[in-house]
Amino acid sequence: MTAVIAARELRKDFTVTEKAGRFRRTRRAVAAVDGIDLAVDRGEMVGYIGPNGAGKSTTLKMMTGVLTPSGGSVSVCGLRPVADRTRLALRIGVVFGQRSQLWWDLPLRDSFELLRHVYRVPAVEHAARLRECRSLLGLDEFEARPVRQLSLGQRMRGEITAALLHRPEILFLDEPTIGLDVVSKQAVRAFLAAIGAAGDTTLMLTTHDLADIERLCPRLVVIDRGRVVHDGSLAELHARYQSRRRVVVDLDAPLGAGEPIGLGPALGAGVALGEIDTVTAAIGDVGPGVTVERVSPDGRRLEFGLRDGANAARWSPASRPSRRCATCR
Repeated sequence: MTAVIAARELRKDFTVTEKAGRFRRTRRAVAAVDGIDLAVDRGEMVGYIGPNGAGKSTTLKMMTGVLTPSGGSVSVCGLRPVADRTRLALRIGVVFGQRSQLWWDLPLRDSFELLRHVYRVPAVEHAARLRECRSLLGLDEFEARPVRQLSLGQRMRGEITAALLHRPEILFLDEPTIGLDVVSKQAVRAFLAAIGAAGDTTLMLTTHDLADIERLCPRLVVIDRGRVVHDGSLAELHARYQSRRRVVVDLDAPLGAGEPIGLGPALGAGVALGEIDTVTAAIGDVGPGVTVERVSPDGRRLEFGLRDGANAARWSPASRPSRRCATCR
């Protein structure tokens, strides 16, 4: 299958100025993107993640023609993003979470109509696509309002619709769910999942919300300090780095001597603490994927480590029936 996005040794350097004395300044080059190799096939849904400053947004800006690479090469839909920027704009959609392509003082529907002319979309095709987006994203209730009066979640649904009205081959999304409430996030994720399931749009998503990745992207690319450190599935990432979660359980009453730490039928048998002053003897593996990492000296707090795949929700104390967890986090 031919890649719709192909990057080879892609690089972007920025020059920063630093104070070197009372009146002197020095300059140095910083590699925001440092030799990335990446190929994305048509119809793929790819999560592109990393810490702040890793180079995610810079990569997307080079792929969309906003920034000129310092080195290497990149091809999107067979075009050079900077040299062929006008032609490329007709074939891609872009949503930056903190930037808007909508007209602030116009009703949302007027922004959609203006974008129809910008992208030269036939009226019939535009109307069909808009009906689809209205249905999936629930635009009817606020489509007549000026954009400045919309909530963040409503505006983001409008932004995604605007990016899709010309049926782009690739949709670039830079933190599309940033700042959204739970309901708005679910609506956006469900819509993007439906778009991806159709198979005619390639999705490139950057986000700090791993729930977006888990719901939408079978493939995950992790970037750190401008370099790709992982390219594969989320399960492969967990296996490679031995991902763990920590569950802290606070009890209403302390565990007594000899009382078991119950893990429920899914995670194994209970483990007796022994004498209260030797509770550290209970620390260790106590079930598939579950480790007791720490028990407080007073027996009121337990800390469990869970490897990926262990089910924390099914943990339950197996001591007296009256005992309950005060908190579990």
